[in-house]
Amino acid sequence: MARAGFEMVRYADDFVILCPGRSRSRSGVGPGEAVDGTGGIGTAPDKTRLVDVTQRGGFDFLGYHFERGYRWPRKKSLQKIKETLRGKTKRTNGRSLDAIIRELNLSLRGWFGYFQHSHPTTFTTMDKWVRGRLRSILRKRSKRKGRARGEDHKRWPNAFFQQQRLFSLELAYAQTSQSCRR
Repeated sequence: MARAGFEMVRYADDFVILCPGRSRSRSGVGPGEAVDGTGGIGTAPDKTRLVDVTQRGGFDFLGYHFERGYRWPRKKSLQKIKETLRGKTKRTNGRSLDAIIRELNLSLRGWFGYFQHSHPTTFTTMDKWVRGRLRSILRKRSKRKGRARGEDHKRWPNAFFQQQRLFSLELAYAQTSQSCRR
């Protein structure tokens, strides 16, 4: 592959073949052909396709979505973490806020460890979503109905959750990015 001018990114039995243009991609490995020459690894015709990553659409690989020079968690990965966090942040949860945040932090740290190379807007959006879930719990405990909104952001600002030691994906990304530049 390398001698032919192709680059292969592989993890276990999943792989992506990178090539420098559409014409070169057509001369690459076709569906069903062996990649390693021994017949050990082949392509699955239903999963194999040519993708121009500079255009809309992109492709998913190992939980990430790659498109136009960026990467972020694929939709299924976001749905999975949100389902996990929803289970830990039910409004009727009788546990203390401290206990809820400790449990959330374990999931958030692990998720960040894997997806830390995502586009930064991913983390801003997820942080807002998590704080919204926590505000809804606090709102319910204050005998208010519905989801957290405007006034709740003043009552429990982002700084409140920072004081409660809620893991911030956005802050973790900023720190990781800063340490990479040194």
